[in-house]
Amino acid sequence: MISVLVVDDELPAVQELSYLLGRDSRVGPVHTATSGTEALRVLEREEVDAIFLDIHMPGLTGLDLARVIARFAAPPAVVFVTADEDHALEAFDLAAVDYLLKPVRPERLERCVARVAELREATGAPAGAEPAVITVEQGGVTRMIRRDDVTFVQAQGDYARLHTDGASYLVRVPLSDLERQWGPAGFVRIHRSYLVAMDAVRQLRLSAAQPTVVVGGGAELPVSRRLLPGLRERLAATRIRPLP
Repeated sequence: MISVLVVDDELPAVQELSYLLGRDSRVGPVHTATSGTEALRVLEREEVDAIFLDIHMPGLTGLDLARVIARFAAPPAVVFVTADEDHALEAFDLAAVDYLLKPVRPERLERCVARVAELREATGAPAGAEPAVITVEQGGVTRMIRRDDVTFVQAQGDYARLHTDGASYLVRVPLSDLERQWGPAGFVRIHRSYLVAMDAVRQLRLSAAQPTVVVGGGAELPVSRRLLPGLRERLAATRIRPLP
C-alpha cells in the first residue's frame, strides 16, 4: 500500500484530500501537514511514498519544498495540487509525477494514485532510507543541515539536540525515535541521553569511574556500562582501539 503525505496551508483542503485518498484501497497511511516546515518534520520521521503538495503556501512554498525533497537520498513522488495552472511547467521541471487542479475530482485522483502505484512498483519501495537533509530552526529561521554533519545527539526531554562540529540544533523529535530512524545510518545508542555517529568516534576511554567516547570536535560523551559491550563490538569492526 502507498503511504502519502498531504500538505496544504488550508485545513479544509487537507481534510478533503485526505478523505478522498483514504477511500482508495491502494492507499495506506495518510499523513498531513499545514506548512512546508511541518511537512519536512513528518518526512524526517515517516516513510512516505508520495507527497500531495499545494503550491501556494506562505513561507516555504510547495515549489520550494519540492526542491528540498529532490535532494533526499530516496525522494517520495511529488504530486502538485493547486487552483491554477500557472506553475505547471515549473512543476514538471521539478520531476512532479502529476499535477492536480482544485477542486480535485475523485476520478482524476484515482488515475493519479494509479500512476504513483505503478511508479512505486517499478522502482521498488524505499528500503528504510531516511532523508539526508534535516530541517532545523534556529533563531526563528528554518534551515537545512546534512545528517552526515551530525556527530552526536543529546536527549533534552521530549526533544533532541543535534550536535555538529560548529553548532547545535534543537529538534522536536524524541531520542528514541531518532535511534530507530537513524540506526541504519550508523548512529548508535551509547547512553540513555546520547546517540553517537560511529564515523565521528575518535577514541573510547575506559576507566573505573565512567567509560567515555571522544568524537570529532573533541566532545567527550559518557558511555553506559550496559551499552558498552555493543559499542566495543562496533568499534572493533572499524579498528578503533580503546585507550587505557
